[in-house]
Amino acid sequence: MAMDVRRLTQDDAEIFREIRLEALERHPETFQATYESAAELPLDAFRQRLRQYALFGGFVDGALCGFVGFYPLRNPKISHKGLMWGMYVTEAARGTGLAAAMVEAVVDHAKDKVEQILLSVIEDNERARQFYGKMGFEPYGMELRALKIGERYYNEEFRVKFLGGSSA
Repeated sequence: MAMDVRRLTQDDAEIFREIRLEALERHPETFQATYESAAELPLDAFRQRLRQYALFGGFVDGALCGFVGFYPLRNPKISHKGLMWGMYVTEAARGTGLAAAMVEAVVDHAKDKVEQILLSVIEDNERARQFYGKMGFEPYGMELRALKIGERYYNEEFRVKFLGGSSA
């Protein structure tokens, strides 16, 4: 099995759209966006997202099996921070090391741009919480009832990984 992680480009818009919609449909509780709203978007909206953010794709044997996004915050007082968002790995690629390789690609990309990477994870997603802990992301807060799907609420845990600079 050959694994590769690389930054996605506008040329990857179609395959990114496919896997993003898969993620939203299979795990609606994990993302703020909805399948319905994303499915209505034209392909150009996905191209725009690939231009606007650093999105990394994880490939297994040439097929896109995961993605994760990153963007540095712009306001001068918070520009030392960046957000990692939208992490998804297909069922078939889970447990292969692809997710770790994707996070490492984000960290490598971010280390010269920010001092810390922030992310959020749904409290019920124990597998993801354990994974992020192994990758060095420490919890620092919780938003209760952050998402609501139907009549069910989901709490969102916030995590940080310090890359450099002062942590005090």
